Amino acid sequence: MAMSVGPAEGGDEDEVVSAINTTPLVDVMLVLLIIFLITIPVVTHTVKVQLPKDINQPTQTKPQDVIIAVTEDGSIWWNQSRIRDNADLLARLEKTAVLQPQPAIHIRGDARSRYEFVGRVVTDCQRAGIFKVGFITEPPPRGG
Repeated sequence: MAMSVGPAEGGDEDEVVSAINTTPLVDVMLVLLIIFLITIPVVTHTVKVQLPKDINQPTQTKPQDVIIAVTEDGSIWWNQSRIRDNADLLARLEKTAVLQPQPAIHIRGDARSRYEFVGRVVTDCQRAGIFKVGFITEPPPRGG
């Protein structure tokens, strides 16, 4: 392989060299390649877990399940009968909590009611020792 050190014979010293020196480019690319080869296994290292599957199944209401409705004005209904106050609700929930198997409590809160009213029902369920509390909502429109 020959190398030209000085000016070419009969050539001008101010000639423009049109060849690109790719050595720095190759050096930078090799360094980046090594960095990526080292860091990619660290990024893809994760803990193996079994994630839950998203299943949207309609609720199968059993006869022993209790449906508590909270209206817009804060009235509480136990299945189809009106509850006088939170003390009455708590007493009924405590009676329900000792049943075996414990029935699920489904809360139907009016969309226009204050969160406070529904929150009181959830708190009473917690105080009574109810383990299964769910919320009944309207299903989304089909195709939407």
